[in-house]
Amino acid sequence: MNSHSIMVVPSVFAAFDTDGDGKVSASELRRCMEATLGEDVSEAEAAAVLAAVDADRDGLLNQEEFSRLTAPGAQEEDDADVKRRCLREAFGMYASSSTEDTITPASLRRTLSRLGSHELGVEECRAMICRFDLDGDGKLSFDEFRVMMMA
Repeated sequence: MNSHSIMVVPSVFAAFDTDGDGKVSASELRRCMEATLGEDVSEAEAAAVLAAVDADRDGLLNQEEFSRLTAPGAQEEDDADVKRRCLREAFGMYASSSTEDTITPASLRRTLSRLGSHELGVEECRAMICRFDLDGDGKLSFDEFRVMMMA
């Protein structure tokens, strides 16, 4: 994981950890996935995603285990759809709106601030986006976000 991904994962983790106990349960994972994806996610699907990276087998994800959801090689090829859905959910948390499928410097700043991350200026967020903005439009598409999370 690169330094940018290391900063993003704690912010996403904090959003998933709705009760603030430092762990993400299958229920928390399911609720966040449903809210972001706009699709029904069964408890079994959420439990399967959780079990795939739950190293200590306690039925909960700590931040390190959660980071494996987006780490290269975290899941087998058969779980590619689950991984894509998890990335889509994380992307949705940062997207500028539900109708525009991009992350802008302003939406990145707003989300990081809402998640309790240190205050970043729009220019700092623009610089973070610039590193993975492959088409040069000043925004991150889902595909660019996926590349960033896999870097």
